[in-house]
Amino acid sequence: MAGHSKWANIQHRKSAQDAKRGKLFTKLIRELTTAARSGGADPATNPRLRTAIDKALAANMTRDTIDRATKRGAGGTDGDNYEAVRYEGYGPGGVAIMVDCLTDNRNRTVGEVRHLFSKRGGNLGTDGSVAYLFEARGSIVLPADITEERAYELALEAGADDVLVQDGTIELLTAFDRLHEVREALLALGVTPQSAELAERPTTSVQLDAEQTLQVIKLLDALEDLDDVQQVHSNAEFSDEALAALA
Repeated sequence: MAGHSKWANIQHRKSAQDAKRGKLFTKLIRELTTAARSGGADPATNPRLRTAIDKALAANMTRDTIDRATKRGAGGTDGDNYEAVRYEGYGPGGVAIMVDCLTDNRNRTVGEVRHLFSKRGGNLGTDGSVAYLFEARGSIVLPADITEERAYELALEAGADDVLVQDGTIELLTAFDRLHEVREALLALGVTPQSAELAERPTTSVQLDAEQTLQVIKLLDALEDLDDVQQVHSNAEFSDEALAALA
C-alpha cells in the first residue's frame, strides 16, 4: 500500500511540473463521453459518470466543457466509439501491473502497451494473470488541513472502511459500491475531499531496490503517457531508501 501511495504522490508532482493539462483533459473528456454513452447523462443514476465529473472538476475543467462532453456521449453524436479494455502483465522485479484503457482501436492499443512492457523489462500477460492481486476499492483523499485524529472521526461518521496516512496524505477507503455514499456524507459534514475515485488496490506488494524502482517508474510513466491509457495500477512498493537513492 505504501508504494502505491508514494507512486501516486510522485505522479501528482510530475503531472504538475510537466503541465500535462491538455493530455489530461483529453483523457477526462473521453471518460465523460464514454460514461454518458454507456449509462446515461444523469450522474445521480450513473456512478461512473459521477466519478468522471468529480475527477474533471478536481482537474479544474469547466462545467461547460463537462456538460458538452456528457451531452455528446449521451446523444451518441461523437464519431469515436470507445470501449474499455484492460491489459495485465509484469514489470521489472515481478511487479504486477494492470492498465485500463479506452480505445477505438484495440490492435493499436495492445501493440503500444505490449511494446512498452517489452522495452521496459516487463512482459504482457493474459487476462486474469494479475487481476487476482488487486481489489476494487473507493479512494477518498481528505483536505490537507484535516488532522489524523479528525480523519478517524470522519471515517466513523461517514461510514468509511479504513484510514490510510502516508506521506502527509490522508485517505479514506470504502467498499467499491459505497464511494459516492461516503463522499456525500463527508460533504454533508462540511468536508470537501481533494479527490474521490474508484481504484484497484493491491492486496500484496513487491519491495523494490533502487535500480528496480527506477525501471518500474519509467515503465509506469510511459504507460500513463499513452493516449489510450486512463489508469495504471501496480503493486510496487518503493522503499524510502530506494527513493532517496534516486533523488
